[in-house]
Amino acid sequence: MTALVLVVVLGCLGQVTAARHLRRRGDRWPHRRDAAFCAGGAVLVVSLAAPWGGWPPFTGHMATHLGIGMIAPLLLVLGRPVTLALRALPVGPRRRLLCCVRSRPAALLVWPPLAALLHSAGLWAIYRTPLLAAGHHRPWLHALVSAHLLASGVLFAFAVLALDPLRHRAGFALRGGALLAAAAAHGILAKSLYATGPPGTSYAASDLHLASYVMYYGGDVVGIALAVLLGHQWYAAGGRALVRARRALDAATARPGRHP
Repeated sequence: MTALVLVVVLGCLGQVTAARHLRRRGDRWPHRRDAAFCAGGAVLVVSLAAPWGGWPPFTGHMATHLGIGMIAPLLLVLGRPVTLALRALPVGPRRRLLCCVRSRPAALLVWPPLAALLHSAGLWAIYRTPLLAAGHHRPWLHALVSAHLLASGVLFAFAVLALDPLRHRAGFALRGGALLAAAAAHGILAKSLYATGPPGTSYAASDLHLASYVMYYGGDVVGIALAVLLGHQWYAAGGRALVRARRALDAATARPGRHP
């Protein structure tokens, strides 16, 4: 846990330091991005270090899952760390990072349907196979599951919002469809947990019910936040297209011999 807190603190310090460097040289970098990234780091630490012992066991686990797999990834992606790194790094490391984020494997991983599949399939594997029960007695497996939740959550939020540079930016319809499909898979899994717990576990019915509520409604809140952000991007892109069309029309009508 100490190592995790150290990594998160170093990551947040790196984000703030790089943003400060940009502002000192006159570049614009909104403070809200740094606040979002640091908030994501705080959610990650709280989710893993909070004293969930006072909660019913499966509900405490689900609160942790919600924090590290959905809330923290959304906040971290809103900080746009890749864009910040590309603007703050020296030329050599910047070119290598740009080659990495625009490589074919990276483009495949952030293809929204694949990112949604990896995110949803991982959750179903955790809760509908003996994987969760096995992790209770193997700390390394529990840590691996937590790492997967965080990585797949970041990948999914990155693919849906597409805020950082990408090889190909998927259209709004594809990103919205992937978000809708992932939300449906998440909701169905939450409802199934209300009736039947993960294989190999013996949680009390009241614990299962409360945990499924946390998963279902918590997932809805994060899904709605992603949908609102995606809708705002679509609205802003439509506005920019309208401005370009009006400028083109004004330029055409201003040419000699042309009449409106």
